[in-house]
Amino acid sequence: MAGPVPGTSRLLRAGMGAAAVGLLLIYNSVDTVPADGSVPGQAAPPAATAAAVPGGAAPSGAGAPAAPVEAAPPLKRAKPTRLRIPQINVDAPFTELALNPAGQLDAPPPDDKNLVGWYRDGVSPGERGAAVVAGHVDTTKGPAVFLLLSLMLPGNKVEVQRADGTVAVFVVDAVETFAKDAFPDQRVYGRTPDAQLRLITCGGTYDKKRRDYLDNVVVFAHLESSRPA
Repeated sequence: MAGPVPGTSRLLRAGMGAAAVGLLLIYNSVDTVPADGSVPGQAAPPAATAAAVPGGAAPSGAGAPAAPVEAAPPLKRAKPTRLRIPQINVDAPFTELALNPAGQLDAPPPDDKNLVGWYRDGVSPGERGAAVVAGHVDTTKGPAVFLLLSLMLPGNKVEVQRADGTVAVFVVDAVETFAKDAFPDQRVYGRTPDAQLRLITCGGTYDKKRRDYLDNVVVFAHLESSRPA
């Protein structure tokens, strides 16, 4: 796997456990996000915590999914530029997610319904590890990019166009819903021996008092192939 983004600290090589808590909240409904766009309530993950240390054993606790039998060789690092999921009519550009001055992970902008976010200091889609892509299920403007994410099925294809001129093609392995207060951090964000992808949004019941959905929908996918864009 390619190393962390140049200039990042040694903290980038930390284990996955700290990553999940901060990453989880970027998938809240937009009306839970403060006016400054930051993610409330939790510290952000260290940069590249989504980028697992290659060759190491999975952290203690529930392990990440086993490597798919037909996984393609990992690709070199490259920024994702566009996400396409034909089965749910997704064709959306990427924005990079970073840390704000308070050390929290920014959420995708709430004023764009057709936008997905990628944590820029983590694994890029196609690299070895579990790349994380976030999208809103809705915004104050109406249904958003990942509205139908929970309807995806094993075998569906996910295409990520990359800045190096390649398209990484992923195949869905599973679609699961987890309560936010019982989110399986290690399973979602844990180390993987191959290139995998996690698509995450909100789901379940919307709690008006908390101004948040109670669950997260997670799509697990593995890299099947790549091709020129």
